[in-house]
Amino acid sequence: MRPFLFLLAAFFFLGPARNEFFDEKCIKLKGKCVSSCQKTEELVALCRKALKCCLVVQPCLNS
Repeated sequence: MRPFLFLLAAFFFLGPARNEFFDEKCIKLKGKCVSSCQKTEELVALCRKALKCCLVVQPCLNS
């Protein structure tokens, strides 16, 4: 019974934790599919399930 309770508690606390490895990727694995882009990201495409493909904004280099 103790191993079952331990596993139940572990899954309960680890469930909300997200790992970017399992997130859906887009634009040749450089972007990620999320519900909304952050301030440092730009919308570059659309994904399945009404998600947005966001890429981190790259600063322009003056050369």
